[in-house]
Amino acid sequence: MRTTGKIAGVNISDIAAKTGTPVIIYDEDMMRNQIRTYTGNFRSEMFDTRVVYASKAFLCGAMVEIIKEEGMYADVVSGGEMHCAVTSGLDPSRIYFHGNNKSAREISEAFEYGIGQIVADNISEIEDIAAAAEKFQKPMRILLRINPGIEAHTHEYITTARKDSKFGVSIDNEDMVRRIWERVQQCEYLEFAGFHAHIGSQIFSREAFVSEIDTMVDYTAHMQQEYGITVRELDFGGGFAVVYTDADEPIPVEEVCTLIISECEKKVIQRRLNLKTISIEPGRSIVGEAGYSVYTAGYSKTAEDKNYIFVDGGMADNIRPALYGAEYSCENISKPDAPMTGNYVIAGKCCESGDILIKNTQLPKTDAGDLIVINTTGAYGYSMASNYNRLGRPPVVFASEGRARCVIRREEYTDMEKLESNEQII
Repeated sequence: MRTTGKIAGVNISDIAAKTGTPVIIYDEDMMRNQIRTYTGNFRSEMFDTRVVYASKAFLCGAMVEIIKEEGMYADVVSGGEMHCAVTSGLDPSRIYFHGNNKSAREISEAFEYGIGQIVADNISEIEDIAAAAEKFQKPMRILLRINPGIEAHTHEYITTARKDSKFGVSIDNEDMVRRIWERVQQCEYLEFAGFHAHIGSQIFSREAFVSEIDTMVDYTAHMQQEYGITVRELDFGGGFAVVYTDADEPIPVEEVCTLIISECEKKVIQRRLNLKTISIEPGRSIVGEAGYSVYTAGYSKTAEDKNYIFVDGGMADNIRPALYGAEYSCENISKPDAPMTGNYVIAGKCCESGDILIKNTQLPKTDAGDLIVINTTGAYGYSMASNYNRLGRPPVVFASEGRARCVIRREEYTDMEKLESNEQII
């Protein structure tokens, strides 16, 4: 996991000198190779297969360009993500619009843009989608999110398939699913395409994926037999894990793709379904390990038995450690060959005791001005960044084949000031 001071052949210190720190650097070559591993292995002679990028992990115009060039689909969960994807050139028909509380404006925008499919969450949403379809007189493929009640053995905050989850319709509520399907059938512009399920994130268990497939295929067969609900697509969501620390052992992409394909083929044949399309939605596993956060060390201190190193970023650019105890590894690239001198706490500069990026890591003696690189910050770092403490969000750099380009500039004080207003509204 060590960078050896370079990302995609570019010296990290050179990038930091140009952009300042903190800065998030992506290895563009690594992202493209990971995408190709997915698209090259998620193939079937029985089904049309779709690899759908989960945009919430990280999205900007330059990321959309990669998605487009590599032939991926994309899922979006807000009007903002939808706007970014469409205006950056992605074919709207290749977009899945997710979310558990889509606004009327967002639903209208989906029809205006010509989005290909909406993943509906509840019957009220279906009513709003049907009304919009009638208004715009445009077609829309509908997938219904089903909550399969599968234990994914991941963190509570990223477990999404328990029966009490805020997402989707419970697999036990067959009457509600039937009502939603019937409402879709009543609208001439809507097509009921299939079911979507997502059991959580950062999943290491092969059994969890197999259970999801078996459950959803069996459920699809049951609903078809019992109510005549025809399903042409099953979307199994994401959850594919990455390496944050040496303790993490994710299932290799090639293996998990083969596992999903083979299990789905077997089950579909067994249940005699006429399934046309299967989809998966990797996000974290495409951008996570390709991203690195670079900080400059500042002050340090020892308090009781803790040796603190303070860096010039923190929870404002990476909320995950404070939010749910996410763990990372790091290195001091200014002293690559120096011996480790002890355990350190990497603490951020936000005015919160909980602004700790890494609770315990081994580093060499670190001085003010040294560059600290935290690995695997490509997913949910920048996308969850905030202006807490009135800090500007960091720049984002893409590195590829020995060259680097800034794809998102640093947010300055003046950028935040542009939103200030004194407009009388009532």
